[in-house]
Amino acid sequence: MEPSLKEAVIADMERFRCRKDFYKRVGRAWKRGYLLYGPPGTGKSSLIASMANYMKFDIYDLQLSSISDDSELRRVLLATANRSILVIEDIDCGGDLPDRKTAQWLQITLSGLLNFIDGLWSSCGDERIIVFTTNHKDRLDSALLRPGRMDMHIHMSYCTSQGLKVLVQNYLGRDGGTHKLYGEIERLIEDAQVTPAQVAEKLMTSDDADVALDELLNFLMVKGGEATETTKTDSEIDEECD
Repeated sequence: MEPSLKEAVIADMERFRCRKDFYKRVGRAWKRGYLLYGPPGTGKSSLIASMANYMKFDIYDLQLSSISDDSELRRVLLATANRSILVIEDIDCGGDLPDRKTAQWLQITLSGLLNFIDGLWSSCGDERIIVFTTNHKDRLDSALLRPGRMDMHIHMSYCTSQGLKVLVQNYLGRDGGTHKLYGEIERLIEDAQVTPAQVAEKLMTSDDADVALDELLNFLMVKGGEATETTKTDSEIDEECD
């Protein structure tokens, strides 16, 4: 995760934690909503765990696909405690859930979820956070995205040079910039579209920085070749269409 983004998330949570009187004064429920979006493997679940550890909140994982109707949804949500994080992961994967114009039971569940979060769930408890995750933000219903439901949108991207620096420090205990292979790795990683999880896996292959970074370099070279081949194939298709 980019250091600047990490600092922004921490600052937002701290501001939320300290504003109980503010929420009471303006007549708003003391809750905060986050949307984590980006490709699989970019650290969304890990970020949720880090948020819970930082805030010392409990985590409730809500599987919408297992909820049969709004009555069951109400019972589940009322069972959550104060100082907790309600997590709804991969909300774009619940069939047609993001689209309120489709299947009736899904429509009822989404409508019930939105109304309940805005209403009773908010008013009967304090200091609550709700986190949605998705791989495809563009598939979500606009009703979910508005402030008050998803207040802060956090893009979890592919690994960047800044993210690489943090991972090398964490896994190898050293400043990667001083290693002879680091410059080439840094150059390749911007275009390779690899996730932090993939980079971490390669860095874990050995405690020896030479071995681990060589493994990562070879991996990025292969990924770069795949990307080039894909681009070439797409270009050939375009030429055929012309």
